[in-house]
Amino acid sequence: MERVIKLVLAIMLLFCLLQMPYGYYSLLRFACFAGFGFLAYLAKKKENDTEMFIFGALALLFQPFFKIALGRALWNIVDIIVSISLIYSILNHKEPKEK
Repeated sequence: MERVIKLVLAIMLLFCLLQMPYGYYSLLRFACFAGFGFLAYLAKKKENDTEMFIFGALALLFQPFFKIALGRALWNIVDIIVSISLIYSILNHKEPKEK
C-alpha cells in the first residue's frame, strides 16, 4: 500500500511539469496532503521518526488550505525533487527482517 501511494504521488507530481488545468493542481494538493499525511502516520507506526518528519513536512508544504506561493519554476523543482525521492524510496525499500 505504501509503495502504491508513493508511486501515485510521484506520477501526479511529474504531471505538474505539463500545462494542466488549475483544477488539477487543487486536486494534487489534496492528494499530496492526504497521501503524505498517511505516509507520516505509517512511518510513526514503524517508529521511523525521520520519515515521519519528512512526510509530515511535505504534507504541510502541499496542504490546500493556506497555499504557499513559490512560483511555477520553484514548484516544478520541488515537484521533481519529491518525485525522484519517492521513486528512489520505492526502489530501495528493504523489507524488515522477521525475528
